[in-house]
Formats: sequence, C-alpha cells, structure tokens
Amino acid sequence: MVIPKGVDLVDVVLGGKGPRSDSKLLEQTQDELPNRLSFIGDRAYVSRCHTTTPHKKPPKGELTQEQKEFNRYVSQKRVFVEQVIRVIKIFQVAKEEFRMPSRMYEFAIGCACGLVRLRVQYV
Repeated sequence: MVIPKGVDLVDVVLGGKGPRSDSKLLEQTQDELPNRLSFIGDRAYVSRCHTTTPHKKPPKGELTQEQKEFNRYVSQKRVFVEQVIRVIKIFQVAKEEFRMPSRMYEFAIGCACGLVRLRVQYV
C-alpha cells in the first residue's frame, strides 16, 4: 500500500494465492519502484533498502531516549497506514476466504480501496 505524505491512498499491490508476507511482496516489487521512494515499516522490514524501521531493544539492554523518540516518530507515521488497512478489512474483502469467484477479487478489493480513498480524502 503506497500512501505518500500519509494523506492519500495511491496504490495497492495484490498478492498472489497463498500466504505471503508484506515484506516479501515489497522485496519482490521494489526493483520496479523509483529509487527516490522511501518506506516506513515495522520490524519485518529491517534491512530493506530505503526503509525506515523502529529500533529494536537490545538483549538485556534498554533503548536510549533518542531511540525511543525515533520509534515514537515512526509509529506515528505508520498509524495512518494501519488505520487504512483496518478500514479496508471492514469491507471483508481482504480476508483469507473470498466467497465470490476468484476473477472478481481484484475488482472487489479495488472497489473497497476506492471507497476507502474517498473516505480518507473527504471525511
């Protein structure tokens, strides 16, 4: 899901059949994206190019105050994306069992994302 400046939903990548993590999808499609793009992700995205992730607490250690503030900044940026994903899930299109013919999935998820985009822009 691409949300520039955290204010608009502009692109959604649909995965193929079977379980696949978001970070794996990004890895497979990142070569097709312009290098100037940067991403904010959770710990699953650590070591991905152009991706900012929160600091992980070291074993038997603590994060510095700067690291905690940075993690807070990252989570504040990510919360918008998580809220958009939650709203998409309300439509029950993005779940494991899709009850319509599979050829309709891309259309259905596209409609749900379009409605979410309208809601995000105008509400």
